[in-house]
Amino acid sequence: MLRSASRILGPSLLCALVAFGCAIAAPPPPAAAPQPVASGGAAPAKNYVIGPGDVLDIFVWQNPDLSQKAVPVRPDGRISTPLIANLVAAGKTPVELAQDMDKALSAYIRSPRVTVIVSRAVGILSQIQVIGQVLRPESIPYHEGMRVLDAVLAAGGLTPYAAGNRAKLERKVDGRVETLHLKLSNLINKGDLSQNLALQPGDVLVVPESLF
Repeated sequence: MLRSASRILGPSLLCALVAFGCAIAAPPPPAAAPQPVASGGAAPAKNYVIGPGDVLDIFVWQNPDLSQKAVPVRPDGRISTPLIANLVAAGKTPVELAQDMDKALSAYIRSPRVTVIVSRAVGILSQIQVIGQVLRPESIPYHEGMRVLDAVLAAGGLTPYAAGNRAKLERKVDGRVETLHLKLSNLINKGDLSQNLALQPGDVLVVPESLF
């Protein structure tokens, strides 16, 4: 049969028709399954410890009536949301709090999925301290996505006596302090974005004085 078709249509046209038929018959590749949003928001703040005074955004998947924005963490460290009253939030990470809320809501809805985001961090562990040769040495509230340049600008920038390229970022990791060396002058004056590191709650940015 193929020989007859080949004589009538010609080999080139026959191959094209066969390829077209295979393309139609082949089923489309399965669509990728949607990935769930991780509780607790983006990675830079996933280890953040919630404290009194922080403000949380709480999202319950497919339950907008249970989702709440601007939920304050009270001085006693607790929060209250629809169906959940006086749940302890202080001392937990956003992921841990989301898991606790999953358990509490499971008594009312099937398979709840909660996401907790710290929308405003004002606890002592959420501060970025900028000290040394900046115009306004101070503690700055941490926010999601904050970087070194954000902290420097919030502190008014470097003084004329700053040794910007000898700056350092001190960060507590697993109970010990790690020091990251920064070249702030290169960042500010030359646009070296490799020095614009992402900050974490509790970081201390130290800008020393120039030796001459």
